[in-house]
Amino acid sequence: MNHDEVWLIDPSGPLRGDVEVRGSKNAVSKHMVAAMLGGTESTIQNAPEVGEVGITAAMLESLGIHVEITEKEIRVERGAEIRPRVPDAFTGLNRIPILMLGPLLHLAGEAFVPLVGGDPIGRRPVNFHVEALRAMGAEVEVGDGGIFAKAARLRGARLELPYPSVGATETILMSAVLAEGKTVVKNAAMEPEVVELALFLQRMGARIELSPDRRIVIEGVERLRGASIWLAGDRIEAFSYLAAGLITGGEVRVHGCPQDRLVTAITTLARMGARFDINDEYLCATAPPEGLRSAAVQTDTHPGFMTDWQTPLMVLFTQSNGMSVLHETVFENRLVYVPALQRMGCEIEVFDQCLGGPACRYHDTNARHSAVVRGVSKLKGADVTLPDIRAGFSAVLAAAVADGTSTLRGVHHIVRGYHKPFEQFVSLGLNIRREE
Repeated sequence: MNHDEVWLIDPSGPLRGDVEVRGSKNAVSKHMVAAMLGGTESTIQNAPEVGEVGITAAMLESLGIHVEITEKEIRVERGAEIRPRVPDAFTGLNRIPILMLGPLLHLAGEAFVPLVGGDPIGRRPVNFHVEALRAMGAEVEVGDGGIFAKAARLRGARLELPYPSVGATETILMSAVLAEGKTVVKNAAMEPEVVELALFLQRMGARIELSPDRRIVIEGVERLRGASIWLAGDRIEAFSYLAAGLITGGEVRVHGCPQDRLVTAITTLARMGARFDINDEYLCATAPPEGLRSAAVQTDTHPGFMTDWQTPLMVLFTQSNGMSVLHETVFENRLVYVPALQRMGCEIEVFDQCLGGPACRYHDTNARHSAVVRGVSKLKGADVTLPDIRAGFSAVLAAAVADGTSTLRGVHHIVRGYHKPFEQFVSLGLNIRREE
């Protein structure tokens, strides 16, 4: 990734065309970590070409895991010797190191991972991961530089997460599959990416039962084998490109993402007046001649409206008729991108109250987690620096309908999370060019 790359965007009318989405950034890296546990080679197909893959591959290689990345697939195979320490050089790059604790405990009996990073969208505490590992018999110390863990053998445990955290659920899955005995997780995350990871582990020989009421039961086995999986299309990317077509008054056909991953998103857009064409090949949304209506939307854990969908939705609100409300309940600092959109003329005001839905876990805090958006806003080109992946994509969408040229800096964030975004936008007709 080139951290100095800048994108210059001029409005170019409706975006039209076809986009093929691959597996998600969030899924591919977790599958690469899970593949550590197999005694033979695993293959991950339909992987996106994103910066996250390269970062995770380098991390695995540093531990003695062989990774081969081709245009069609990613191959992962455990080496003869496993090094239990993730180098400090990976500090703060993403959230993946903490997911390696369980697998490294199984393979080496100890583990050290540096402090986690990722987008600055709010606290994603490690305590859920740490407490789960401790309950399974690991000795865990959290220091200024990272997390050290040690265990001769993890044991099954009964766990209840205080919040259905995706990352913590994934840590438990990858720790429990080779643990001694049975692990029961209550209030587990059930996002499609979590289920997809559980299915991959099951192909590797794990015994996993997905029960009602957010409960997962894992019976530990002695060993796992390698497996192959075709990743389902990225629901974040699919929604983002659907929004791109709606925002610009165009029509983007999204291929490769199953409809069932977008049920809530489709209904939300339909309530705003979007018209859909859905078949087994693609999904497509168009706005009526009179434009889209305003809406009140609250993000939530699956199957609610996904938090990663709200950034393109915010730009869509600015181009819809009337006042819209967005209530973020998953991350307290998810609205960090709003100032960049405001500089482009988006009429957005943020509040620390719970608006547009019932009180959430941030109602007694100072977290500015609700937004009121006025549409239709007349946007203007601006020079903005992008704080994270999803905010970056949304700034591109705002630039597509703004008057004048927009200069976007920090576009490496977009490249880290979206499959060939520059090329995709060019194919849709966006007037975009690179500059260093």
